[in-house]
Amino acid sequence: MPASRRSVILGSLATAVSWPLAGMGTALAQEAGKAAPPASTKAARGAVEACRDAILRISREVWANPELSLHEEVSSEIHLRELRAAGFTIASQGTSGIPTAFVAEWSQGQGGAKIGFLPEYDALPGLGNAAEPRQVPGPKGVGVGHGCGHNMLGAGCTGAAMALRKMMMDGGHPGTIRVYGCAAEETEGAKVYMARDGLFDDLDACLAWHPAPMTGTGMLRTAAMNLLRIRFRGRSAHAGVDPWEGRSALKGAEMFGIGVQFMREHLRPTTRLHYVYTDGGEAANVVPDRAAVAIVIRDTNRKQVGEVTGWVREVAEGVARATQTAVEIEQPFGLHDLLPNEVLVRRIHQHMSAVPVEWTAAEQDFARACQRESKLPEAGLATSLLPLLPEMQTGGSTDVGDVSYNTPTGLFAWATMPAGVGLHTWPVTACGGTSIGDKGSINTAIVMAGVGYDLMTDPELRAQAKADFRKRRGDGPYVSPLPEGKKRPEGIPPRLLLRDGTGELTDEFYELGSR
Repeated sequence: MPASRRSVILGSLATAVSWPLAGMGTALAQEAGKAAPPASTKAARGAVEACRDAILRISREVWANPELSLHEEVSSEIHLRELRAAGFTIASQGTSGIPTAFVAEWSQGQGGAKIGFLPEYDALPGLGNAAEPRQVPGPKGVGVGHGCGHNMLGAGCTGAAMALRKMMMDGGHPGTIRVYGCAAEETEGAKVYMARDGLFDDLDACLAWHPAPMTGTGMLRTAAMNLLRIRFRGRSAHAGVDPWEGRSALKGAEMFGIGVQFMREHLRPTTRLHYVYTDGGEAANVVPDRAAVAIVIRDTNRKQVGEVTGWVREVAEGVARATQTAVEIEQPFGLHDLLPNEVLVRRIHQHMSAVPVEWTAAEQDFARACQRESKLPEAGLATSLLPLLPEMQTGGSTDVGDVSYNTPTGLFAWATMPAGVGLHTWPVTACGGTSIGDKGSINTAIVMAGVGYDLMTDPELRAQAKADFRKRRGDGPYVSPLPEGKKRPEGIPPRLLLRDGTGELTDEFYELGSR
């Protein structure tokens, strides 16, 4: 996900847990706590049990074959293999210009609802670990590992789709189930490209979850985001002999950073600005003729992000004049904020309340050993469902936000790591390869299959979810945050472009080969 997804649910739920009980006693939480488990829970449990082996194969095999964003050849094929075996048709592969993205679909009867699921399967650098409660190289060493739990996330989402198919067939209900292979969530998420291409427009709802140190859901709002790359061009010279002949691009980059700092006093509390210098020259005795900064801008919504982005651009342009350098400003990627859906969140919480959060003594010992190694309190794994959380804003972002601007979208978190452990750490990888991770995939599949079935069979529930969606989004059209003309994310291995679309060589492949 962009970089922000890593703490979206974790941070928000951690904040909620720190509130006093009086703060949790909102009408929203109280009402949700009184709701009886939906009637479809039992059928969902049985349907997931019928495809249990496939769900665990996905999670364990993806865990054992960790791949970075845009490199997920094996991982995407694992999902596709199980979906084909379960009776799904592969509607597209290389979807939206991304070779490791896909859309799979199953339909029955005439008309009916359309429900989507959002599996992810990319891993992270430097987080390879064995399924042991200490830092030990994993199946692929330490270079790559599932430190955000996408092996479990993907298995739960794809498993829910397979289980929902069985429930639909058993009941003879018409409808369409769609599985979106969401490649590269950790970088330039495929969901944003899919949203630009209108692939969520005809859905009645979309469902997903994320691993966390606790189990819960609520009215979480995430931030919109823009990424800017700012490149300064100067003139090189000997820094000791005749520096007056040069114009330092590095000074431009440094002054830009100072300009951003001077903005902070006048920004909204919801605004986030964070940046790194990605180039600053190579030799201290040469005036640098190039320098570059990558900056992420976040705020409550696209309008506010746009306003701050405009100001950041003006700072860069002013700095270029002040340092007599040239500046190039590129906006390669952006995200929408996440629109919560109260109707879906309430129904998700009802289903979660019917699925116990249970651990064996061995699993708790494993978690405590991870906490001990990480020098954290040895509290083990969380064992209860949080009350339904009221509406709150987080500074993090997720590419699910762009889905939520095109269809009603429901999200939740399930405990798959020890309490106090953050995402993007080795204990997440370790737990993901054990029965702790297996329970996360199975339990979340039960929740999503049940919610999906309710949506498929209850027109009034769909209408309520759609009404909530329209109220929050408003009447304005969805406008993609991607720059016009951008076909696909950066960093796709050239050899994978052979698989793009029809599988033939693409224009970009030829361009890469001719350089």
